[in-house]
Amino acid sequence: VAVMRQLWTGEVVSHRGRHYTVDTARIYTLPDEPPPVYVSAFGPKALDVAVRIGDGFISTSPDAEMVAKYREAAGPGKVTQAGFKVSYAGTADEGAKIAHRLWANSGLPGELAQVLPSPKHFEQASELVTEEMTRSSVVCGKDAGEHLDAFKPYLEAGFDEVYVSNMGEQYSDMLTMYGDEVLPQLRKG
Repeated sequence: VAVMRQLWTGEVVSHRGRHYTVDTARIYTLPDEPPPVYVSAFGPKALDVAVRIGDGFISTSPDAEMVAKYREAAGPGKVTQAGFKVSYAGTADEGAKIAHRLWANSGLPGELAQVLPSPKHFEQASELVTEEMTRSSVVCGKDAGEHLDAFKPYLEAGFDEVYVSNMGEQYSDMLTMYGDEVLPQLRKG
């Protein structure tokens, strides 16, 4: 993160660290403002790192305790962001099939998906996930009420921002439905 921040100044950057090397790198087309760096954290040690090096905290778990601890340690002005995946499709069955084919690891329990060391291990672990397990961890289909309900745990946990990632190919239809049905309900509170 320190190297990224240094690169966003336009300087030529070299870094020789324990995990990687950067040799005379430079960003020639700089953003008007350096982008914020949100750091993911699933436990207390990672949360300490997020507080220390990040501009915000990001998670895929609606954990109110982590949000509260982050806010207390980071102070005002730091953003908390969360996200979840959906599989927007014509039917819930079709959505579940798409989600299971493209992202079966979303059905892996706990933090398992965070500790697998290689794509081969992801493939092996994902074979243990059934389509029904995927369906229980991902909103599947086009029912606006189900999509809306998926936001509730994150909003109740106190996140400032919640993003949604669609696994399927029907992005335009999903965005239309969110614009017409989901976002107006979220704005009402």
